Amino acid sequence: MGRRRGIMSEKFKVELAKELGFYDTVQKEGWGGIRAKDAGNMVKRAIEIAEKNLAQNK
Repeated sequence: MGRRRGIMSEKFKVELAKELGFYDTVQKEGWGGIRAKDAGNMVKRAIEIAEKNLAQNK
């Protein structure tokens, strides 16, 4: 199975990790070190931001 290319930029992921409070884990262990719950919260927050941006652009 090939590796999938990420949809979120590294910069955006870092911003989200800082906002959600687990960036220290990312720095120490990389993205593979975060909990599944944190990854889910990061995706949830990214969707909220995207929906807000879409609503503002209508």
